[in-house]
Amino acid sequence: MGMMSGGTATSRAYSFAVYVMIFVLGVVQGVIGSFQYSQTPVPLIAILLDVIIFATCVLCCWGTMTFSGALAPAAGWLLASFYLSMGTHQGSVIITNTAAGKWYLYGGALAVVASLLANFVLWLRAKIPSPLPPR
Repeated sequence: MGMMSGGTATSRAYSFAVYVMIFVLGVVQGVIGSFQYSQTPVPLIAILLDVIIFATCVLCCWGTMTFSGALAPAAGWLLASFYLSMGTHQGSVIITNTAAGKWYLYGGALAVVASLLANFVLWLRAKIPSPLPPR
């Protein structure tokens, strides 16, 4: 019985570490994207960064086999990106109110929501049994 509880504790610690790491992955993508969104070609880099966070959320959900796997990088990206878009009392802002900044910030937020919806639909389809018998 002691081995069971030890294995469960190890499994929980491992799962916690995985979710922390993919949360940090989302934060890192948000920080890097916040400084790189305005590289040339201007709107395309911002859109590419949005596609990357979408793919990260979908793949993390698939890799962990849980919906929380998509929420962790999404939360990290949202926290980092929106925090860096806020102004300071000196007036400096990292994500500016330009077309590229809007594409990055709002497009990324939409990409995160779209990835969560896509993952939700994929999980529903996987959970609903097929009405047709296998051939």
